[in-house]
Amino acid sequence: MLSYVFDKTDCRRLEPFPGVEMYVTESPQMTMSLIEMRPNSVIPEHSHPHEQVGCMIAGEAEFIVEGRSRRVGPGQMWRLPGGVRHKVVTGEQPMTSLDVFYPIREDMRSQWKAEQ
Repeated sequence: MLSYVFDKTDCRRLEPFPGVEMYVTESPQMTMSLIEMRPNSVIPEHSHPHEQVGCMIAGEAEFIVEGRSRRVGPGQMWRLPGGVRHKVVTGEQPMTSLDVFYPIREDMRSQWKAEQ
């Protein structure tokens, strides 16, 4: 039976980059990822065809979107159309954020299946 409420430990855990942990789950149409980054960690510049919306839960990080930098802190949100280049860098403090992607991130799905 599908559990409607669950903990991050029930999600698939990915470590795509040093200092970056992602807890990933899916619905029929979307992927959601809880991201925890240690201090001085980097999600390198990348883009994907998926729409992405997110919210900073704790800590702060530098978001570099299409070459423009902005410090993002708790409660701030972002929305990125597919194809937009972006990068995330933490400073001296850890960071926790939540991202939702549409449609489903098949690349994340294949990554967690490869780790099984």
